Amino acid sequence: MGQFYDKVRERFIRYARVNTQSANGVQDTPTTRRQFDLAEMLAAELREIGVPDVFLDEEHCVVYGSIPSNTGSGVPVGYIAHMDTATEAPGGPVKPHVVEKYDGGDILLNKEKDIWMRRSDFPSLGMYVGEDLICTDGTTLLGGDDKASIASIMTMAEYCIANPGLPHGTIAVAFTPDEEVGGLAKDLDLSRFASPTAYTLDGDHLGYYEYETFNAAQADILIKGRAVHPGTAKGIMVNSIDIANEFLSSLPPEEKPQYTDGREGFFHVLEIKGNCEETSIRLIVRDHDSEKFAQREGALTAIAGSLSSRYPEGTVSLKITEQYRSMKEVIENVPFMIDNLKKAIADCGIKPVCIPFRGGTDGSALSHRGLPCPNLSAGYENAHSRFEYVPIVNMEKNVEILLKLNELYGNMSG
Repeated sequence: MGQFYDKVRERFIRYARVNTQSANGVQDTPTTRRQFDLAEMLAAELREIGVPDVFLDEEHCVVYGSIPSNTGSGVPVGYIAHMDTATEAPGGPVKPHVVEKYDGGDILLNKEKDIWMRRSDFPSLGMYVGEDLICTDGTTLLGGDDKASIASIMTMAEYCIANPGLPHGTIAVAFTPDEEVGGLAKDLDLSRFASPTAYTLDGDHLGYYEYETFNAAQADILIKGRAVHPGTAKGIMVNSIDIANEFLSSLPPEEKPQYTDGREGFFHVLEIKGNCEETSIRLIVRDHDSEKFAQREGALTAIAGSLSSRYPEGTVSLKITEQYRSMKEVIENVPFMIDNLKKAIADCGIKPVCIPFRGGTDGSALSHRGLPCPNLSAGYENAHSRFEYVPIVNMEKNVEILLKLNELYGNMSG
């Protein structure tokens, strides 16, 4: 066990027990008031450990903290994690427990309900034989996404305050709501955040980092038909379901999530609702390449236009809403951020691994708002699942990586 074992273990379990699940389709900020339960806890804890500048935005549920430079020099660095948990499984009550010195076999999560985490289903378990794992009881999410990051950031901050002789520049931290439902840290006040650059910590697999994400948009298609008795429908009926089928059949059949990987983009149908008179389709568009992304948006427009020309006016309408852009074009202008991140990971005895991220992070939006923000993995596994788990060693290592980043930025100038 490393020097940060007890701290990250205790913190994570305490945070995980707070149900902070966000909610889709809710316009409130944040989407669930229970996210304030953790926000208030974190703000109080930052003050307790001695962080001198702490602020809780009572309107937007964002927690800020900053530790001033103790050298009078260096370059500021920031760290951002989200407080909410995903919507794909129940958010609570979370009952975390520790599997000590994992033996490499299947894990019984819940004896009463006979819920097992099988190694054959989750091969990542093979990387953690002999390690201590924090798991759920198999009935809820765990919340490692992203509370493992919060535990590491808080432990780093506490260590810096307790060791004033450890040289560093200004360190900024922030905890945000609603990442899992597309919040994209929209209410993070960049004028209050005490660093011009930052790293999000959000992802699986220790040592992985990303500075390229998807470009992303949502497309909403509304198709209006005309209903009439099928016995007298010839030449009169316009079946919106049939037209919806035509629309979907016009998309490339192989360009779906289940058939793509790496830097390949896709169209993904999220929802179809309808009857003869009206059918709606909601889908998302993703591509790492900006030009190909624009071509995908153009393809949707062309399909809608073709159908509109063949059916009565107003039958097909299309609305495309941009969600986020790849951070790559921003991060390429601050190469020192990646150089520092790779060195920090490597200096902690871990192989840095960079892959194009098949998704988006808060950093995708923040980068285009003027806060360059690549992503460091939080080290959790099986996110958004009842079978999520967090190896305690991963949180420990992330504390070390953050401390190394503090050192590297503290030694920079300009």
